[in-house]
Amino acid sequence: MNHRILSLACAVSLFAGTAATSTLGAQTSPANTAPSNTPSASAPPVRDYWKDHDEQVKNDFGWLAKFKEADLALAAPGPKENRVAFMGDSITAGWNLTGADGFFRDKPYINRGISGQTTPQMLVRFRQDVIDLKPKVVVILAGTNDIAGNTGPMTIEQTESNLASMADLATANHIRVVLCSVLPAFDYPWKRGLDPAPKILAINAWIKELAAAKHYVFVDYHSAMKDEQNGLPATLSRDGVHPLPAGYAVMTPLAQEGIEKALKGKD
Repeated sequence: MNHRILSLACAVSLFAGTAATSTLGAQTSPANTAPSNTPSASAPPVRDYWKDHDEQVKNDFGWLAKFKEADLALAAPGPKENRVAFMGDSITAGWNLTGADGFFRDKPYINRGISGQTTPQMLVRFRQDVIDLKPKVVVILAGTNDIAGNTGPMTIEQTESNLASMADLATANHIRVVLCSVLPAFDYPWKRGLDPAPKILAINAWIKELAAAKHYVFVDYHSAMKDEQNGLPATLSRDGVHPLPAGYAVMTPLAQEGIEKALKGKD
C-alpha cells in the first residue's frame, strides 16, 4: 500500500495546530496541552492529507502565509523584553509554550513551529518568522522531517547546511542562537524503514560541534529522552516521534536553561 495512505500516525503532526488556517487532515499525534491539537470527528479522510500537503508546498513552499498576519500584528518587543522565537516543525508546533496552561507560563516566547516542515522550508521563512520579530534568542529544533523526506530526498550534509544558515542569519541580526538536538526516533510511522536513529545521531554530533565552534548554546534533548534503541519511549511519546506532555516536561527545563545561557552570552 502506498506509504502516503499509511501516514496518519504522524500525518497530522505534520500540520498540528493549524486548524485555524488549514483544512488538512485530522490530528492523530499524541495529545498535548494545546487545544488546537485535539482530533476532530469531522476531519477530512486520511487519503486527502498528502494531496493537500503537496499542493500547499507547491504554492507556498515555506508556508509564509501561515504566520504572515500574526507576524505583522505582533508589536515590537519592549526595551526589557526577553523575546524568544521557537523555530521548528510539528514537535515545536505542538508545544504549548505560554499562557496559563503553557509550559513556560507567561514568558514572552513565540511559537513559530509548522508541522511537517523541513529545514529548507524553515530557511525560506526564517526572516519573516524570526528575524523580523526581533527576538533576543531563537531556539531552533529541526531536521527529523529532512530524514523522513517530507519535501523530497535530502542528505545529512544538506540538513546541516540549512541549520548553519539559519544560525548565521540569526547571528548577523544580533539574535542569540540555541541549537537543539533532534529528538530520538527509531522509525517514522508515516514512512517506515528509513532507520532514522543513526542519522539523527550523526546530525546531533554535528550540531554539538557547530555550537561549540560558533559559541552557540547546545540543548541536548536526545540524551535525556532516548531509549535503548535510540528511539523515543512510550512513556514520552505515543507514536515514537512526537512528545506527549511528559516528553515536553523533559524538554522544557532544558530549553529554559539554554535560553538563559544565551541571554547571558554563555555557550
